Amino acid sequence: MFYSSEEGDGLSMSFSTRQRHIVDLLREKEALSVAELAHYFQVTPQTIRRDLNRLYTANVLRRHHGGAQIVHSPVNMSFQNRRICHLPAKARIGKAVAALIPQGSTLLFGFGTTPEQVALALAQHQRLTVVTNNLAVALALNHEQSNRIILPGGCLRQPNPEILGAEAVALFQSYRADFGVYGAGGVDSDGVLLDFDRDEVACHTALRQSCRVRILVLDSSKFGRHAPMPSGHVQEADYIVTDKRLPEGIAAHLASHTQIIIAEKEE
Repeated sequence: MFYSSEEGDGLSMSFSTRQRHIVDLLREKEALSVAELAHYFQVTPQTIRRDLNRLYTANVLRRHHGGAQIVHSPVNMSFQNRRICHLPAKARIGKAVAALIPQGSTLLFGFGTTPEQVALALAQHQRLTVVTNNLAVALALNHEQSNRIILPGGCLRQPNPEILGAEAVALFQSYRADFGVYGAGGVDSDGVLLDFDRDEVACHTALRQSCRVRILVLDSSKFGRHAPMPSGHVQEADYIVTDKRLPEGIAAHLASHTQIIIAEKEE
């Protein structure tokens, strides 16, 4: 495969398209050598080493026997680093969710980068009431003046554009929305959703309890990804929107009412 684009996509961190694709490959393969990456992208090993050094510095990857592997940590990567991971898949998920949402809906949006892509895909919707603790979502939907955007008070979880804690939980609990859009840090093999701390769990719990239709957005890198805190279950979702078929173990634990939407690549 030849992959040569060096242009970014407007994100605030200056990763090239190839560097983002390296991250996606390593999420699928766990570890790859410099030689394997150079062959895949048809560039020199020196070029790959420069790409890897950029990603090492950002703490996205760690060195591994002449190559690299993804950083696995009980602490999640920053919002900006997560933005580069599986971005095309997240964008397809966003478009698929946007197709479910009528004009004039009331939505609860959780934190994370996949909900942000849903918000970006809703750019043409009007008269939305959006309740969110995710500033990236708020900014994405603020361009349409007919939309109403409601945010909690409290402190930003720097460097992430997110407000967690009692204020965010109370805000979600004060609404009964048409739709709730939320993600997860990971999904265990038994369908249990996982997050990284108690504030994340409390936020997702309040969101799910305060909407009529629950839309769980998961790119396939979350399947089998570990995080320390149980945070609900796939059975609670009315829709699961993802980019690949669910692993058999997870699919076996779905509720009968849950609908699966796979946002596959366009031919």
